[in-house]
Amino acid sequence: MKVRFWGVRGSVPVPGRHTNRYGGNTSCVEVRPRGDWPIIIDAGTGIRRLGKSMMESAFGDGGGTAHVLISHTHWDHIQGLPFFSPFYQEGNHVHVFARQRHDTHLQAVFASQTEDPYFPVPLSSLKAEIEFHELVEGAHFELGRARVTCTRLNHPWIAMAYRVDADGGSMVYCSDTAPFSDVLLEHEFISTPPQVGGVLDPAIAAKLASMRAGLVAMCQGVDLLIYDTQFTPDEYRARPHWGHSTPIDAIQVAREAGIKTLCLYHHAPSRSDEQQDLILRETQDLCRAAGDPFEVIAAYEGLEVVLGDDG
Repeated sequence: MKVRFWGVRGSVPVPGRHTNRYGGNTSCVEVRPRGDWPIIIDAGTGIRRLGKSMMESAFGDGGGTAHVLISHTHWDHIQGLPFFSPFYQEGNHVHVFARQRHDTHLQAVFASQTEDPYFPVPLSSLKAEIEFHELVEGAHFELGRARVTCTRLNHPWIAMAYRVDADGGSMVYCSDTAPFSDVLLEHEFISTPPQVGGVLDPAIAAKLASMRAGLVAMCQGVDLLIYDTQFTPDEYRARPHWGHSTPIDAIQVAREAGIKTLCLYHHAPSRSDEQQDLILRETQDLCRAAGDPFEVIAAYEGLEVVLGDDG
């Protein structure tokens, strides 16, 4: 299978001369099992260009099927969805998967995104057939040739990580998670940063440890681990309640899971290409000095990684 990056930024799109090499679009990754329909993970602004490219295939004639896995419904992970061209072609089928919510149906969440006065085209008027699928943590399901697994992450209003296995290859998409050490992030708003390194309530500490163990188990032996590394250590200490990790956190999970390639992802919108280059080099140096066997790369728009039988 092939993994292609269409959007690699977090929070907000940042086009411009300082972000040209890595790209300024928000989160979107395409997974394409050999000879099968695409699996799209997250629908930030990167999905617009992906949709345009898909219209050059069967989707342009209304004969395509796509599966979209949403990590969570924060704006930078869904803001490109109304601009996804296959939605506007009759005959296409698009399946949207996301974590089940207890306060409202999943379809209502996405319908509200296109309600007046926010967008001129309501969800109900799109021409493609769109189906919404609500997931629970730990779900396993098949999409064509691929097997998909999901688990919970430590992020405000709760995000999901996804593992995709196909064609003898495997990858995990783990975007938007804080470390599992300082604060449990759920449905409440936390206005004051908690103390980093402080003593946690035993019940909270146990829940965080269980979540982390679930993630590490899901990542075991994968060929490619795409991990949220939006923060530097100093940035994390200032904002541990924002729900993002550092390269050091990603390295620790990669080591425990025995992965083959670690991909730094969800780059901070304030980060220039040169600054991101430095973070990549520093992370590679840390792993080299420790003798880690896995490769470290950084996501950029257009990067394609071939896994399994296609490799």
